[in-house]
Amino acid sequence: MEERKGLFFYLLLAAQLCLSFTQVLRIGGIFETRESELVSMDELAFKFAVNNINRNKTLMPNTTLTYDIQRINLFDGFEASRRVCDQLALGVVAVFGPSHSSSVSAVQSICNALEVPHIQTRWKHPSVDNKDTFFINLFPEYTAIARAILDVVTFFKWRKLTVVYEDSTGLMRMQELIKAPAKFNLKIKIRQLTPGNQDARPLLKELKKDKEFFILFDCSYRMAAELLKQLSSMGMMTEYYHFFFTTLDLFALDLEPYRYSGVNMTGFRLLNVDDPWVASTMDRWAMERLQGPKQESGLMDGIMTTDAALMYDAVFMVAVASQRATQMTVSSLQCHRHKPWRFGPRFMNLFKEAQWDGLTGHIVLNKTDGLRRDFDLDIISLKEDGTARGVVEGGSRLTKRWIKIAVWNSYKGMNLTESNRDKNNNVTDSLANRTLIVTTILENPYVMYKKSDKELAGNDRFEGYCLDLLKELSNILGFTYEVRLVGDGKYGAQNDKGEWNGMVRELIDHVADLAVAPLTITYVREKVIDFSKPFMTLGISILYRKPNGTNPGVFSFLNPLSPDIWMYVLLACTGVSCVLFVIARFTPYEWYNPHPCNPSSTLIQNNFTLLNSFWFGVGALMRQGSELMPKALSTRIVGGIWWFFTLIIISSYTANLAAFLTVERMDAPIDSADDLAKQTRIEYGAVRDGSTMTFFKKSKISTYEKMWAFMSSRKNTALVKNNREGITRVLTTDYAMLMESTSIEYISQRNCNLTQIGGLIDSKGYGVGTPIGSPYRDKVTIAILQLQEEGKLHMMKEKWWRGNGCPEEDNKEANALGVENIGGIFIVLAAGLVLSVFVAIGEFIYKARRNADIEEAFCFFYGVQSRQFQRRGSTSSSGTSLSTDLESGRLLGDDTE
Repeated sequence: MEERKGLFFYLLLAAQLCLSFTQVLRIGGIFETRESELVSMDELAFKFAVNNINRNKTLMPNTTLTYDIQRINLFDGFEASRRVCDQLALGVVAVFGPSHSSSVSAVQSICNALEVPHIQTRWKHPSVDNKDTFFINLFPEYTAIARAILDVVTFFKWRKLTVVYEDSTGLMRMQELIKAPAKFNLKIKIRQLTPGNQDARPLLKELKKDKEFFILFDCSYRMAAELLKQLSSMGMMTEYYHFFFTTLDLFALDLEPYRYSGVNMTGFRLLNVDDPWVASTMDRWAMERLQGPKQESGLMDGIMTTDAALMYDAVFMVAVASQRATQMTVSSLQCHRHKPWRFGPRFMNLFKEAQWDGLTGHIVLNKTDGLRRDFDLDIISLKEDGTARGVVEGGSRLTKRWIKIAVWNSYKGMNLTESNRDKNNNVTDSLANRTLIVTTILENPYVMYKKSDKELAGNDRFEGYCLDLLKELSNILGFTYEVRLVGDGKYGAQNDKGEWNGMVRELIDHVADLAVAPLTITYVREKVIDFSKPFMTLGISILYRKPNGTNPGVFSFLNPLSPDIWMYVLLACTGVSCVLFVIARFTPYEWYNPHPCNPSSTLIQNNFTLLNSFWFGVGALMRQGSELMPKALSTRIVGGIWWFFTLIIISSYTANLAAFLTVERMDAPIDSADDLAKQTRIEYGAVRDGSTMTFFKKSKISTYEKMWAFMSSRKNTALVKNNREGITRVLTTDYAMLMESTSIEYISQRNCNLTQIGGLIDSKGYGVGTPIGSPYRDKVTIAILQLQEEGKLHMMKEKWWRGNGCPEEDNKEANALGVENIGGIFIVLAAGLVLSVFVAIGEFIYKARRNADIEEAFCFFYGVQSRQFQRRGSTSSSGTSLSTDLESGRLLGDDTE
């Protein structure tokens, strides 16, 4: 029994000796409480850190950390001064809090005077002449936060941004961004939330009306939670908006209501959730919080905020500094005596030299001003489908909604994460299980009402090329869609006030997500909406009635040569005949003796009389020749040149004769846009407020300017409401329709009375329209390129453009020649025969008259000779004289003849 008592005594003595070597350090905490909370989050984190330090003896094996907590009201600087004096009288190595700026200044002045470290974990803008040498702040330095905000904005390549701030401190954090427009071509609008009023809907309504899609909110997480609710009620939580929150607690907000909205949301995160130790610490915190009082609304249950994590790390920094401080004693300090703590400067230096890998990353303090400068910020973004790939499997719930896209370092700047830099985006990531509103317009064969015996509803009402395209895009991207016809039935154009209509307006107003229609990609449209890559290329051309075929006339054999050529041929024949006649008379080699047996004869002749020269020219032209042949070199040259000329003329005539006699030719009044511009008899126009009209309206080419002047002067008649109205006018009136070549191709395949006139005036394409900044544009483009490579776009066009077809004029066989083709030849033959008869009669009459005149002259001469003969007969002795006279009379008559 005595031995047991002795053993117990020794054990008790050993325990007392151990306790006598254990050091106790006290830290003070001054926390402000709101009316809605019993205990502040900072106080809970303060206690949680102290308990963890005391529970784990590896950090402070021979030291026990205790605390003294004082609670004050908001904005009560006097009460804060009184409570900090009470804590200093108890003896503390450091003072934590409060958080409000007015109370912070009061506590800081006292701590600075008594040389006790004052530790802060909230944002504070330091003054220029900062003399608070005993001030330490673990919150990231404000200029670094300003640079981080600017780097994120430039990373997203925003050119237009609206900044909404809660209080004046927000402008301090925005100073780098406000200076940026001149350097980064950034247009910034700055708006302030109404102080003391959490209803921001009037401001949000203005932002929505002004189509501000990129908005930066600088506010507390409490205000951020209210803003998200109001944004949702305003219909602004869509994929077209991108919200950037500067609060470091965005990750802690409850975003379950916006999980599948598709909204783009970006923010900062200081907590190093990639570290397993951090994740386990946050899990322990969450378990304790779930067992305690309910947390304030807006946050996820049991989540640790950044301020709480900073408070946790600040307490651990005290433990790290205390571990290195040997033989340090804590004394009671009196505010009214102004006697500082003897170990204060030494402990302050140890605190600044301490480093710690805490919940908020690696902590390093600047030895000059005690501010935290070297730190990392995670750039986090809400996943496009509202769910996130967790960074740590089985980790905190916050990793299931956010993805880290980059890490920003206060020294190195922005650095993309490996997963974000190298990832292969699946085009179906953000479109799966989405229902998109698709605006379109009735236009054959793109969108048409489906013919059915029963009543159809929804998308089943329509069919056409665009519906097939939508179906293929839906299969690739995994979305569903609802097709709606555009309200005003127009494609989209600007009026004189710059206002848009049609499908373009619906995309601008976000009434629709996609415009799948024959919507032309133009410069002015591209400025207000986005387009995918074109799924069809085309150009503007002219739709007009097929010209009527010209009925061949009986003299159609003359058509191969123009009237001018026929006239020139006749003139050439006449000219050559005259030249040949003159040269044949001039050259001596064309004269010959008609009696070659009588070389002494002085009589010579020339065959190339004027009539014979014409006969030679005509014979050569008819490819028949004549009995006359030139003998002199000069006349042979004329004949040879003439033969060559007639060879070319006759060959050309023969080659062109078959086409003119066998093919029915078309007589078109216009052949091109220039022909339209030069005349006013045929009226022409385009669809009102369409891309074709806009092309002519904006064109600077003189021909097209002239055409637009004509169309604009007759807007009521030249411009039509749609293509159907234009086609009707082309068929029923003398009207030419300017429209896309693909539509003309479709129409001409189904109406053989219509055709395309001329070539393409321009070159453009049809694309799928989306609102500016739409996340669907790139994904639709990739899907369209896939369909193009697979040949499905071509197959869809063949399906909807194929018609009954019209006979091709160029390929039709030659018709058999009839009387209507070559009847003129018979007329010419008959006319020639009749003419020859009349000429023969004329020659007979002429010759008869000529012979009668000769006989009359002979009789007259014979009578005179008879009288002379009688007179001389009495003196004549024989008949020799008579016969001589008669012979002389005959000879005289021959000469006369």
